[in-house]
Amino acid sequence: MSSSLGLTPELVRYLANANPPEHPALIRCREETARMPNAQMQISAEQGAFMQVLARMANAKRAFEIGVFTGYSALATALTMKSLHPVGARLLACDVSMEWTAKARDYWREAGVEDIIDLVVAPALETLDQRIAADEEGAYDFGFIDADKTGYDAYYERGLKLLRPGGVMLFDNVLWSGRVADLAETTPDTSALRALAQKTRADSRIHAAMTSIGDGLLICVMK
Repeated sequence: MSSSLGLTPELVRYLANANPPEHPALIRCREETARMPNAQMQISAEQGAFMQVLARMANAKRAFEIGVFTGYSALATALTMKSLHPVGARLLACDVSMEWTAKARDYWREAGVEDIIDLVVAPALETLDQRIAADEEGAYDFGFIDADKTGYDAYYERGLKLLRPGGVMLFDNVLWSGRVADLAETTPDTSALRALAQKTRADSRIHAAMTSIGDGLLICVMK
């Protein structure tokens, strides 16, 4: 089962019992994905609960996600958005895998949120650029990026254009299982994550904080 970096199984169980109950579709998604070869790509239940609180704080009605996988994070966000805005909530979900997103659609359908999720199976930069060209700058309240790490800087710049003032954007895996702290680790992914951390720390357009939730979560709030 996917869990936050460094947590013992006992603490994971404690968090599960302390946090609000998961929707049945979230449980099924998490448990079925845990049996897949790429299970480590799924966010943890405690991260999903944290994202739901952030989406609620942002009063998110319109959101984007880059990197859907089997749909857990999109489902968590969509459930919150639909509870806040029964009419008009929309989530733009970007991924390149027909196989994974087909599974995601099944969970979304079960939870009754498929109707508010616009899934686009195409390179995310193309999709984001199309939305920017369609005058959607400043139209989004919330964003979550959990995709190719070398693409994070480009997603960050597009995301800032899409977010409204006060909007929230999250980047997953920014601790990279601890590899970002190993100076001997110089792979493109690790280097890209380090560069994003330094860029956001100095960027006057946002307020930013990095946390150890999940595999590291970078929180950016648009000024």
